[in-house]
Amino acid sequence: MAESQYSFDATLENFQQEVAQASMSVPVLIYAWADWAEGCQQMTQVLENLAEAYRGSFRLARVNVDQNRELAGHLGVQNLPEVKIVKQGQLVDEITQALPEAQLREVIDKYVEAPPETDREKAGRLWQEGNLEEAEAVLTTLNQENPKDYDILIDLARVQSEQGKLDSARQILDSLPGEEKLRPGAKQLAARFEFEEQARDLPSEADLQARLEKDPADVQAMNQLATHRIMKGDNEAAMELLLRSVQTEKDFEDGAAKDTLVKLFDLLGNEDPLVRQYRRRLFAMMY
Repeated sequence: MAESQYSFDATLENFQQEVAQASMSVPVLIYAWADWAEGCQQMTQVLENLAEAYRGSFRLARVNVDQNRELAGHLGVQNLPEVKIVKQGQLVDEITQALPEAQLREVIDKYVEAPPETDREKAGRLWQEGNLEEAEAVLTTLNQENPKDYDILIDLARVQSEQGKLDSARQILDSLPGEEKLRPGAKQLAARFEFEEQARDLPSEADLQARLEKDPADVQAMNQLATHRIMKGDNEAAMELLLRSVQTEKDFEDGAAKDTLVKLFDLLGNEDPLVRQYRRRLFAMMY
């Protein structure tokens, strides 16, 4: 893993200076992980994102237990993933399982003073909370201030598309330079338009959910509901539905569920933790 300003790989050699001594001035989160351990890949990304979001309010010390067995033993690591919070040279708390970002923030905030929210973070929070109009307003202002920041512009289009402002969102997508259309957010937006076409004649989510409650083996409902989930950006829920479809009836519509999963994998990219997790599950199910 590449080091950033706020995270690093801890070893026996640098532990005393980079963790023990450093924790006297800023809390240090010791994160024990391994490639093979379930939950670590997603947890790693969440913690890295939080380290960047807190902008130095804590440092993230990664411990690869396969490469640092002696250090892991000294730390008393018994679970993976595992996080130990060190402050003022003392162990003040532990997390012994993978947790979603919201719960991690709750624990971290007990010991770390979060930095003021940036406008970019505010837009993301509003978006996540479903306050799309407010998120759009913040992103519009940010775009006016930073017209060459294509990440902001792409997010603005995505928020507009989620509000049904598809013409405006398409206009933004079409205006992007060719290479910028390869950004994950732009590819997601393009895929959203494609799934929008597919979803126009689908039953409502409520109807599909009711069908699955009545008949849990209704693979058509699984696939159609997955399309709705993809359009909402709920990729994990979509992957679960599509895997369930493959497991129930692998050859439904010539392997439509598998094809949609592969398409979604390509869309999100191989570095996405969900892609790695669900690609392995799909492979195991198919072969």
